[in-house]
Amino acid sequence: MKSYAVGHFALGYLTAKLTGYVAKTRFNIPIVLTLSVIPDIDLLIPMVEHRGPFHSVLMAIIIFIPILVSFRKRAFPYLIALIQHSIIGDFLTGEVQLFWPLTSKPYGTEMDIRSLTNITIEWITFTIMLFMMLKTKDLHSLLKPNNLNMVLIIPTLTVLLPSLFAFPLKVPTALIIPHLIMLTIFLASMLTDIKSIFQTPKTTKKASAKPIASQK
Repeated sequence: MKSYAVGHFALGYLTAKLTGYVAKTRFNIPIVLTLSVIPDIDLLIPMVEHRGPFHSVLMAIIIFIPILVSFRKRAFPYLIALIQHSIIGDFLTGEVQLFWPLTSKPYGTEMDIRSLTNITIEWITFTIMLFMMLKTKDLHSLLKPNNLNMVLIIPTLTVLLPSLFAFPLKVPTALIIPHLIMLTIFLASMLTDIKSIFQTPKTTKKASAKPIASQK
């Protein structure tokens, strides 16, 4: 992982939002947020090089071809949320194999992830994301029961929580607050779903029959 989790989440949401606006289509926020960090799952897979095959933009596009054929423009926000991970976040702060398997040559600027510049960028993108979520009521939507909210358990357990416990890299003190905010949002979203599953439906009162007036 070269950008911190909060940066990937923010860029994934913002690029998907822009793509959805241009393509005039809506998207599922939990899926977009999950896709924005899914390439980093290679950190948990033995014998797989980090920022290698799972970070290949070429492979992502190939995998998305049947999805694009089936869903057309509705798939665009999800594809963009996925590939931005490599072409923006990881490209800026490291080297990534963008065109694997055609070439294993890494590309990137190698800006220090711990630099003030990168931390500032992540704070700015996080703030813009939070503002957009509040303005468009996407945050409200994220906290409403939705069968797909539970997919947030994937980024929560594989990226967000491990990052806060210094795996695979330690989150700097300056970025702990936005990471905790994202964790709180994710947990609240999932708990909303769990609550709706176990919530006892309210019993509807039967309408009382009107007494029939006796005929004279």
